[in-house]
Amino acid sequence: MAFMHGCTRPSSQGPPGGADVRARLERRLNQTWYGKQPPGLLLRLAEQAYRGAAAMARSLNALRKARDLEGRPIIVVGNLTAGGAGKTPLVIRLCALAADCGLRAGVVSRGYGRRGTEPLWVEADSDAALAGDEPLLIARRAGVPVRVDARRERALRALFERGLDIAIADDGLQRTQMPRSLEICVVDAERGFGNGHLLPAGPLRESTARLDGFDFVVEHAAMPGPNAPTGRYQMHLQAGALRTLDGRLELSVETLRATGRALHAVAGIARPERFFATLERLGLAATNHALPDHHRFERSDFAQFPRDSIIIMTEKDAVKCRHLGLENAWCLPVSAVLEPRLETALAAALRAMTAEKEAKPHA
Repeated sequence: MAFMHGCTRPSSQGPPGGADVRARLERRLNQTWYGKQPPGLLLRLAEQAYRGAAAMARSLNALRKARDLEGRPIIVVGNLTAGGAGKTPLVIRLCALAADCGLRAGVVSRGYGRRGTEPLWVEADSDAALAGDEPLLIARRAGVPVRVDARRERALRALFERGLDIAIADDGLQRTQMPRSLEICVVDAERGFGNGHLLPAGPLRESTARLDGFDFVVEHAAMPGPNAPTGRYQMHLQAGALRTLDGRLELSVETLRATGRALHAVAGIARPERFFATLERLGLAATNHALPDHHRFERSDFAQFPRDSIIIMTEKDAVKCRHLGLENAWCLPVSAVLEPRLETALAAALRAMTAEKEAKPHA
């Protein structure tokens, strides 16, 4: 790849290819959820309907709880708010911690946004459209069995049938019929819980009163710092070297920064501004393009970019763009870095699960 020198300026643009209805809707909701604009009457009425439906669902789920999974070592990682909070990087880190404890872990996911409804084992070379972007990223990075299924209890059974020691559910705190041994709630330290309203008047899937019942509450901060004043645990994401979308080549941030080529940053994630801020901290001045979370990329999304420019995207987006033939595209991998006391506490919890599993073997 020949490098050309030039000037770049950071800016923010809409989705490549023109205005996107879903992106506009997300921006309007975010103004209400996390801004000063109060929710209107229709949103507040819809919130009451959501509250009632959620309460009814919890009651029904208590009746159809998967009793055969009771006592199995199952960790549920989720959040109280709609949108991303950093669950997937934490799930990947948990898989590594489990391996360090001698546990064979697997991951279950609903596979939000994927095409098709059939249960699927996700491999590193699976089609992102069929597997879902987050499950595919976990399969590639963690190297553990990943099962996608809208019926996550069925996916858990499939994992344990393979002789795995522990199952990790990527999302599912609100799926009360799914048994769990450990609950981890991830909180966006910058956004918190927004205006405190339930969906759709606010970002909350359920009341913050649930916080007292979680085993771990982990605040995802943009940068490492002292322990949160709330006494919660902390994590941040650490960027690695840039990689081509097929993962075969690496490029250091310093090398890319020195080229002077025009950079276009593309992010179809829940918090694109977090990705753009990461690039800025790394000294990469890019023109930013935000798309809706779980956006299905097509080659036309990149048609407006000059051929001599470089495209930078998240790993989550990269798994959906591997087959688009983007020769000038790179992804920026990130890894969850947990504060030491959280690493120690999680390792102890995993070892306790191992001891309990050995004391109460399942058929």
